[in-house]
This record gives sequence, C-alpha cells and structure tokens, in this order.
Amino acid sequence: MKEKYAGIFPAFYACYDKNGEISAQAVQDMTEYLIGKGVTGLYVGGSSGECIYQSVAERKLVLENVMKVAKGRIVIIAHVACNNTKDSMELAAHAESLGVDAIASIPPIYFHLPDRAIAKYWNDISSAAPNTDFFIYNIPQLAGVSLNTSLLRTMLKNPCVKGVKNSSMPVQDIQMWKDEGCIVFNGPDEQLLSGLAAGADGGIGGTYASMPELYIRIYQLFHEGKMEEAREIQNECCRLIYEMCTAQGNLYAVLKEIIRINGGPDAGDVRDPLFHLQEADKAIAASCAGKIRNLIEKYCK
Repeated sequence: MKEKYAGIFPAFYACYDKNGEISAQAVQDMTEYLIGKGVTGLYVGGSSGECIYQSVAERKLVLENVMKVAKGRIVIIAHVACNNTKDSMELAAHAESLGVDAIASIPPIYFHLPDRAIAKYWNDISSAAPNTDFFIYNIPQLAGVSLNTSLLRTMLKNPCVKGVKNSSMPVQDIQMWKDEGCIVFNGPDEQLLSGLAAGADGGIGGTYASMPELYIRIYQLFHEGKMEEAREIQNECCRLIYEMCTAQGNLYAVLKEIIRINGGPDAGDVRDPLFHLQEADKAIAASCAGKIRNLIEKYCK
C-alpha cells in the first residue's frame, strides 16, 4: 500500500479551450505528457484543477478523460469534495466506477462545522465509493478547518481511510499523522524535502507539473541519502516559485504558460474569478521556463 502511494504526484491542472470550456483533448494530452515525465501518479480535481469553479458534470468530464489515457499506467487520486454532501457522493461514486485508485476530500468550507459533522461528511462520501481508498485533504489555509489528531483517529475507524494529503505549512503535522499509522503526502511544494525528512511517503504539488523532473530528482536523491544535492534542487524550485508569484495573473495561469513554452500541451488560461495571465506575465513565464530547462539539464541528465 505504501509503495503504491510513494513518489511524485502532480496536481492536475484544469484544461480549457479558447472559450474557457473543458477541453477533453487537452485533458488527455496533459495526462499523456505527465505520464511521459515518469510521475508516480496524478491528483485530479483539486485546487490546481480549479474544482470549486467547475460543475459536477465538468469534473466528471475531466476525470473520464484522465482515466481514458491513464489506463492503469499510473496511480490516480480523484479529489471529489464539493461544498455539499450530495454532489460529493455523486463524484465519489463516479470516480469509483471509473476505477480510480483513491478519492480525496477537503472538509466542508465556509461554515465552521464541528468535528462530528466533518467526520460524517467524509464518511458519507466514502460510503459512496466503498471499494476505494480515501485520503483526507488537510489544507487549513484555504479550507478554514485544520485536521486534528482526534478527528483523524475517528476517521481511521473507516477501513477505506488510508491517510492524509497534508498541505498545512507546519512540517510537524506530517510527523503527527505518521504516528497515527497513516500514509502522508507532503503538500507545500516549497518543503517537499523537509516533508520527506519528516516521514512523508510522497508529494502532491501544484507546481510539480511544470517541472516534474526536478521534483522526481529531489525524491530520488533523498532516498539515496544525497541530501546536499537534494537541497540544492529544492532551493532552486523555491526560487522559481517565488519568481512565478511575482506575476499579476493567477499562479496556475503562469504554470500552464510555462508548460506550453516548454513544449507541453496548451491547457488554456484560468477560469473567472481567478485573475487571467497578463501580457507582462509572459516574460516571467518565459524566464522561469528557461531556468527550468537549464536546471533539468544540470541535475537530471
């Protein structure tokens, strides 16, 4: 089980056509592109997938086209949470019908619910996909709710619950969840190496798809005990992220532009109300794209 979920899992980007609608072809192209990079799996329908700005039908369409290409070649984790239980259960059942390896869910957002209500929400979602592994997605800075040990222990009574995608900033949280016997994915890209040192089994990240070779190399070097070189690459990735974040447009718009510049598929822009790629942002994307190519040549050949 741990081997299955060990490695690098890019968070899959929303893929739109020129009219801002889901492009089935772009979804398939992006899936094939990332498989070709050697990633362990994909995390589909999460923050990077702009899930909260897509309908249930659109999210089904994305996952269907990912699975059409993946065909068991890589591990697929589908984030299925909506801000109501009914739609979340519908997406969970759909994901299981497609044969995904696991589903995942953030807690309900906006209303601050007690732990017992969050646990019921997650268990209801899991009940719609009873033969599929389930991961809790802990991202308190966006969801407004933090996972705690008591809630995790309650959830681990459900045999489908295998672990946590941990996107909280304290690396200590990874160690805490590991002590509960969980599989844990490191979430913040800037601390992949730190997360691995704290015991994370793998990483799921929003910038991974723009430079998967570098993150795969960090993971490999960590497991080879070559910490100095791993830290060099991690620091370079952090510097790239800082540069990307100087753009006016949303980070995902910049990341998609970087992939396009570096010969990957065109995934379009981002969906309103996310701020679109600005003309001045193209120079930032081009600069980062060039640096990524140079770093791959330096560290990954």
